[in-house]
Amino acid sequence: MWKCPKCGRAFKNINQNHFCKEDNAESIDDYIARQAEETKPILKRVREVIREAAPNATEKISWKMPTFWQGENLIHFCAQTKHLGIYPGALEHLPDEILQRLNSYKTTKGAIQFPYNKPIDYDLISDITKWRVSVALRKDS
Repeated sequence: MWKCPKCGRAFKNINQNHFCKEDNAESIDDYIARQAEETKPILKRVREVIREAAPNATEKISWKMPTFWQGENLIHFCAQTKHLGIYPGALEHLPDEILQRLNSYKTTKGAIQFPYNKPIDYDLISDITKWRVSVALRKDS
């Protein structure tokens, strides 16, 4: 058994990823600072990529995850134990050319898993973000 030094919860796995009740980040900087050292550079780069693709979006924490908002939640990301989670919303609405690029990733209805043991496709994250911005802008007009 492993006991989290922050919240005292006990887990079967050593260093199990979980959210402590006291672990509610107040900003994306705060969220990244609380992550494992080996994950921080990936999260910083994802943030940069999303910021470049959505320069008018506002940063916030939503659903305990870093979020970019522009009239609506555009995209969330978070650190998991073995992968980076990207949450752009309903994947079935993505254009076919982006959907085809997701074939080598585990996906759910609204999430994409980028495993840490493979290079992160930052260009794909950028393209998904740009598409989400275009969807939000269409709703505004």
